[in-house]
Amino acid sequence: MTELKDKIALVTGASRGIGRAIALELAAQGATVAVNYQKNAAAAQEVVDEIVAAGGQAQAIQGDVGQETDANALIKAVLDAYGKLDILVNNAGTTRDGLIMMMPAEDFDTVIQTNLRSAWLMSKAASKTMMRKRTGVIINITSISGIMGNGGQSNYSASKAGLIGLTKSLARELSGRGIRVNAVAPGFVQTDLTSTLPADIASKLIENIPLQRWGTVEDVAHATAFLASDRASYITGHVLVVDGGLAM
Repeated sequence: MTELKDKIALVTGASRGIGRAIALELAAQGATVAVNYQKNAAAAQEVVDEIVAAGGQAQAIQGDVGQETDANALIKAVLDAYGKLDILVNNAGTTRDGLIMMMPAEDFDTVIQTNLRSAWLMSKAASKTMMRKRTGVIINITSISGIMGNGGQSNYSASKAGLIGLTKSLARELSGRGIRVNAVAPGFVQTDLTSTLPADIASKLIENIPLQRWGTVEDVAHATAFLASDRASYITGHVLVVDGGLAM
């Protein structure tokens, strides 16, 4: 597939999990992908190597997207390398779960900075070049926790709900310059984190999902690639829920 041929994409937090799958899918559809990572250079390079082995183009770029200097430097690195940025996927995220009565304020701040502030910083930096070219796509990876809430995740749910508000506000703000902004909200997805759940807990979770299965990282990647493509050219300010029906 070449729906994203000649497009330049930047995916934050792309060294593993959902971010990795998104980077691979965008590349499979023809995009050149900048694979952002914070710490794990080896994992990011593995993603790049897999893309190149399949005939695509990619490079790994280190940066802590929760820091303004790094966010600006990331966008500059992409522009220096390719001359433009067509697609930004704000995927970087973290968790620090705990009941609110016992949650340190630092855990709240860390999650908000990594999940929400980073998307705001990256979108701010990317919007400058996208506005000049009067075209671009920004996709924020949120969560059904930002729609439904989740006990023990007051920080995470708040950050993901904030991403939904950010998505809608930016969609209104940037649409006049030809920039579309959407979000993808995954439900329970099979990743390294969920693979450690005890079988009885995993089984109970699946019982509440109408489609009766876990989501895959590829399910999320396919939805993201659709929103990045011209097939979604009349879609902006939308939250595409990929959860097997759980939140309906």
